[in-house]
Amino acid sequence: MTSRSEAAHASENTAPAGGGRLLRRVLAGVGAAVAALAVWAVAVPIAGIEVAGDRAGTVGPIGPVSIGASALMMGLAGWALLAVLERLTRRPGPIWTSVAAAVLLLSLAGPVVSAADTASMVVLLGMHLVVGVVVILVLAPTARRP
Repeated sequence: MTSRSEAAHASENTAPAGGGRLLRRVLAGVGAAVAALAVWAVAVPIAGIEVAGDRAGTVGPIGPVSIGASALMMGLAGWALLAVLERLTRRPGPIWTSVAAAVLLLSLAGPVVSAADTASMVVLLGMHLVVGVVVILVLAPTARRP
């Protein structure tokens, strides 16, 4: 017969944690896309800024579909890296967080180099920051503990 605290501890390490972990990981990508689109919505329809950048040598607008898809992909890429680190390392959380922070910092060079103008650069930097922060804050706590 197990005590109440042993039963509670056992249930924390099984289905609820796994289901909650999965939900949080899915929400990392979705939340990143929503956050990036919120920045776009404030910048473009509300503030009237046309977000544009150099894409393969051609300067053109950067629309909500590519913004949402890119943010979602970054969330999924973060999830995939965390899953690999969980299988290969003893302390995946700190390693993943360090790598994610480095990737976020490196990603900030993209808008600086490819934005069509200063307003676009500021908006794109904001999008990169919100996507990175959402992904890091949502995924990091889901890392399996040793």
